[in-house]
Amino acid sequence: MDYLVTGSLKGFDQLLNLVLDDTEEQLRDPEENKLTNETRNLGLIVCRGPAVILISPVDGTEEIPNPFVQQ
Repeated sequence: MDYLVTGSLKGFDQLLNLVLDDTEEQLRDPEENKLTNETRNLGLIVCRGPAVILISPVDGTEEIPNPFVQQ
């Protein structure tokens, strides 16, 4: 089963273990296994790297010039 957790990234390591603060978990309906609108506060957590599927910024992304392209 997967979980949807949002929070502020405080740190990480080479194995993609993440330290997140001010986290909230979006709860699932146990019978239908669908996300609900209910959340619970988790606070400061560590997510193990192998469990991380996606990391995405809340504010979206912005395209920048590639700094590695040589003119």
